Amino acid sequence: MAATLTRRRVLAIGAAAAGLSLLPHRLLHAAGVPVRVWRGVALGADASLTIAHPDPAEADRLIALSLDEVSRLERVFSLYRADSALRRLNRDGSLEAPPTDLVRLLAQAAAFGRSTGGAFDPTVQPLWQLYAGHFARPGADPAGPPAGAVRAARALVDVRALRVEPDRIAFDRPGMAVTLNGIAQGYITDRVTERLKAEGMDRVLVDMGELRALGHHPSGRPWTVGLADPADPDRTVATLELADGALATTGGYGTRFDSAGRFTHLFEPASGACAVHWQAVTVQAPDATTADALSTALSVVPEDRVPAILAAHPGVTARFTRPDGRILRLPA
Repeated sequence: MAATLTRRRVLAIGAAAAGLSLLPHRLLHAAGVPVRVWRGVALGADASLTIAHPDPAEADRLIALSLDEVSRLERVFSLYRADSALRRLNRDGSLEAPPTDLVRLLAQAAAFGRSTGGAFDPTVQPLWQLYAGHFARPGADPAGPPAGAVRAARALVDVRALRVEPDRIAFDRPGMAVTLNGIAQGYITDRVTERLKAEGMDRVLVDMGELRALGHHPSGRPWTVGLADPADPDRTVATLELADGALATTGGYGTRFDSAGRFTHLFEPASGACAVHWQAVTVQAPDATTADALSTALSVVPEDRVPAILAAHPGVTARFTRPDGRILRLPA
C-alpha cells in the first residue's frame, strides 16, 4: 500500500518507502537486500531517496553524494536563496559567466516552450509576483488583480525574449524574471539519478520534487507510486507502476492564492490568467525533466491542445483529472 505525501505537486511514494517514519535514514530489507531511505526537503518540496545496496555504509555515502549534488543545484536554481544564480539573473536582468546547469536548463525550458506551443514558459514569474502580491494585501479584491495590471505583467512573459548563451544570459525587456519551479525539480531528480547510475546503482527511487526510478524494486516488481486525490490530498486515489522511467504531477490545488481556490500558481502564458482546465495532470516520461515540464505545460491548456503536445513527445503518457473529477488518459 502506498503512503501519501503532500507537496506542491502532490504525489505519494509507495514500495519500500511506504510507512516509514520521517527519520533522515532508515534501513529496511526487501527481498533480502538492505534498502536505505533518506527523507528531507529539496527546493522547498518534500524529497526522498531510496537505495537498494548490500552495504549500508556505501549506501550512506551515495546518499551524501546525492545531497551534495542537490545542494549545489539549489545554489543555481533557487528563487529563495539570495546568492543563487537565478536570483542574481532576475535582480540584474543579465548574468555573465552563468553556471553550465543554468544555461542547460534554460535552453531545455525554451525548447519545451517551442514544443508545447508556448504553454510552457519559464518567464511567468512576473505573473506570480502580481497575483501573490495582490492576495497578500489586506482586503484584496477577491476577483483578482486589475485587468490592466495583468496585461502589464503579461507583457513581460515571453521566453523568446530570454537570451541564453554559454557566456551570458539576459532579458530583452526590463522587468522580466524567470522561475524554474516547473522544471527544476525534475532536472535535479535527473542529475541525482545520473550520479547514482554512474556509481553503478541500478535499483533506486529518486524523488527530488519529481520521481525517477532506476530499475525495479528489489523484490523484482516495479516501484509503486500512489496519486493523491486533488480534492483531498491526504487520500490516495490511484497507483501507478514505475521502472526505468519518471513521473510528475502538477495541480493548482498545491498553491492557492485565494481561499476559494480560483487563483493558483498555474498561469496561462498567453492570457496571464490562472489555468482552470484540470484539477491535476500526471505525466510519465523517460526522464524527470520531461515529465516535470510537460505536466506543467499540459496543466494550462484545454483538452483540444493536448494531442498535439503529446504527439511532439514520443514515449510520454498523461493522466488528467477534470474539474468534475472524471479521468482522461492519453494516449488512450
